Amino acid sequence: MIANMSSKNEKWWAKGVQFECQGSGKCCVSHGEFGYVYMTLEDRQRMAKALGMTTRDFMKEHCEKDDGIWALKPIESGDCRFLKNKQCSVYEGRPTQCRTWPFWPDVMNAKEWSKEVASFCPGVGKGRTWTADEIQTQIRIQKNSEEKY
Repeated sequence: MIANMSSKNEKWWAKGVQFECQGSGKCCVSHGEFGYVYMTLEDRQRMAKALGMTTRDFMKEHCEKDDGIWALKPIESGDCRFLKNKQCSVYEGRPTQCRTWPFWPDVMNAKEWSKEVASFCPGVGKGRTWTADEIQTQIRIQKNSEEKY
């Protein structure tokens, strides 16, 4: 019975996933439901520091609450407000949500991966193969971040 359970629960990415960021900036533009960058307090503090601002000033200028959760204020184009020339202008200070892309819990099933991620992200199928353990770590980091919203 245990053997059946483990094979039943085996992830499509159990043998790893080939992925390498191509710097296209396509993950930094709105894709419908994936249009918000949600931020923990640690994320807001890290971005403020990267911008040389106090956390309070950063939040006043760049953040708003969406259903009680802090997020970057959207801009009219739907792009991230820190996307400049297809590059993140605050890369070292980017939020956890950006750091863990594309290994988010919501898209780490075969259907969402092929429908959402692979359809616009040119890094899918390129570069090194991320191991199942590495992917699981990224998922765990993202889930832990989501619990802090």
